[in-house]
Amino acid sequence: MLVAGCDVGSTSGKVVILQDGKIVAHSIVPNDPLSDVTAKNAMEKALKGKNVTMNDINLTIGTGYGRVDIPFAKKIVTEIACHGKGAFWNNNKARTVIDIGGQDAKVIKIDKHGVVKDFVLNDKCAAGTGKFLETMARILDVKLEEMGKISLKAKEIVEISSQCSVFAESEVISLIAEKKDPIDILAGINHSVANRLVSMLYRIGIEEDVVISGGVAKNIGVVKMIEDKIKTKIPTYTTDPQLFGALGAALFAQQELGG
Repeated sequence: MLVAGCDVGSTSGKVVILQDGKIVAHSIVPNDPLSDVTAKNAMEKALKGKNVTMNDINLTIGTGYGRVDIPFAKKIVTEIACHGKGAFWNNNKARTVIDIGGQDAKVIKIDKHGVVKDFVLNDKCAAGTGKFLETMARILDVKLEEMGKISLKAKEIVEISSQCSVFAESEVISLIAEKKDPIDILAGINHSVANRLVSMLYRIGIEEDVVISGGVAKNIGVVKMIEDKIKTKIPTYTTDPQLFGALGAALFAQQELGG
């Protein structure tokens, strides 16, 4: 049985294809202005070089902000439920999931079956999200994927006091003008993101294991700062954490067909 999950978020499109409960194909593509095009691009990339076509997939479930525009999705499920399910598939001891998306952040509590019990959402400001980090990487002229690793070399943390992403951007530009070390500024940016996420964790309550999903999970600087603040080790997995939403959608498709 072949099933698929397609997650069209605010900055990227992801697809995971499962065969009998195992991941056989996946993809991550940058967003097109049109969500349906993003979904098609992600599916085409996932299928490329595989001996399967869209017609071989028994059911596709869509999730993410663009879920209603995914042309080949027969059903849709919220990204909150999908990230919870995807995280639980990777670690059945997971009880708290931090999902850091492009334009929002969520902390999700799940039970011993991977079902969502509660969640808190930060969608009023981009600070603490992937888009915020992307903007800061551009200002500091570093690659987004290298932000975390570079920040670990900081001699001190230059605090970013602004809670608003627009003001934080201006603050970072001012710090550069003051000749502050860019590496120390990077550490401050990651510290700011970690602080915001930890405050959300405390609002909902921390229950181990804690898992991080979304692209920001690849930022070792943010992850380490969260670990230090909550005094808990956050596990890593072979599955790309950016795929957890699409994986969860595929698992819902498998469940729908009795798998």
